[in-house]
Amino acid sequence: MNKTNAQFENIAFRRARVRFGLTLLGVGLLIYFLFAVNTQPGVRTTFGLNVSGSNALMIPDLSIPALNVVHGMVALAVFFGTFQLARGIRSTGVLIAVIVATFFIAFLSWAAQDKSFNLVGMLNSSLVRATPIALAALCGVISERSAVINIGIEGIMLVSAQTAVVAATVSGNLYIGLVTAVLTGGLLGAMHAHLVIRFKVDQTVSGVAINIIGAGVTSFVTSRFLSQNIDGLNNSGTFPVIHIPLLSKIPVLGPVLFENNIIVYLTILLVIAMHIMLFYTAWGLRTRAVGEHPKAADTLGVNVYLMRYVNVIIGGMIAGIGGAYFTIGSVGRFNEMMTSGKGFIGMAAMIFGKWNPFGAYTSSMIFGFADSLQVKLQILRVGIPSEFLLMAPYIVTMLVLTGIVGRANPPAADGQPYEKQ
Repeated sequence: MNKTNAQFENIAFRRARVRFGLTLLGVGLLIYFLFAVNTQPGVRTTFGLNVSGSNALMIPDLSIPALNVVHGMVALAVFFGTFQLARGIRSTGVLIAVIVATFFIAFLSWAAQDKSFNLVGMLNSSLVRATPIALAALCGVISERSAVINIGIEGIMLVSAQTAVVAATVSGNLYIGLVTAVLTGGLLGAMHAHLVIRFKVDQTVSGVAINIIGAGVTSFVTSRFLSQNIDGLNNSGTFPVIHIPLLSKIPVLGPVLFENNIIVYLTILLVIAMHIMLFYTAWGLRTRAVGEHPKAADTLGVNVYLMRYVNVIIGGMIAGIGGAYFTIGSVGRFNEMMTSGKGFIGMAAMIFGKWNPFGAYTSSMIFGFADSLQVKLQILRVGIPSEFLLMAPYIVTMLVLTGIVGRANPPAADGQPYEKQ
């Protein structure tokens, strides 16, 4: 049996070696024909490493020869592609990092040639824009690890965004708005859990129903109440930027990581806490057992229903924080359908990250980076429509789901209702 497994692993490795090798070679050719051919010789690209208004120590900007860097990325991609075909690298993460790094470094060098591009500002914007996507992804991770699919993340975030801004505006306290959003998300999560666990309603149908209800209720409340009393119900303000002492003074890292509002910090803490709880605690072991083999977990004394209820409710509360980001964490008011599909994108990030908190957060950064990049490139007046730039993360996700980055396997019992014997 072990010999058979080893043979299958070797076959899978050889296939992955060829697939990644050809992909890297293709990336090298793509970089050459898209960017190297269209980059002027002798032109330099300047990357800004300072942000106005930041506490970070000032450092000189980075000026690089654009064409040389693009050629260097071509050579790097071809080298890794050739090495991958000849020997093979077992770390998928390393290969993905090479693909992404070579393409985007070449792309930015070409796009900002003979111009100045604030790299640190874009990285900070990427982190901020990735926050609601990451919170949606974490909601999906914690729910699906206990085998409950939650398609309703979008609706939960939308309703939570509205209740957050109303509560914060009426009370004059942003933290009350945040707590209200968390409670709203928890209640909607509890409703979803009750429908799919107690009444065995199809999990996808229940999630879609929450999305429809969320869109309808928030649209009605906005048109009936908020639009007629903006200052009294829909003008909360936003959380201020918190500068972490000493750490915010670090060049580059300071403005990116240590000068953000509380929701961004809370997201990072949730990623770390969820990873520890899922993989290093008894609660996490029970959660994963319920998601993989609920009958075996039940036999060992684990309350399958209780674990699923708790995890789905916690997921709803996390999505509630994501909803609060859109209003009290970003613009200070509620607009109809302002989540703009971020809940669904979060589910894609969850799959991309293979149901792992750190993987989901890293995947969310790709979407945040693309969103931030298209804004920056419009300022630079690069001759690429922003719609095409927004397609990039979706194309990457499609490649992942079709097997280029490896098969994403959900928990074995994901989406399956449990009947106690």
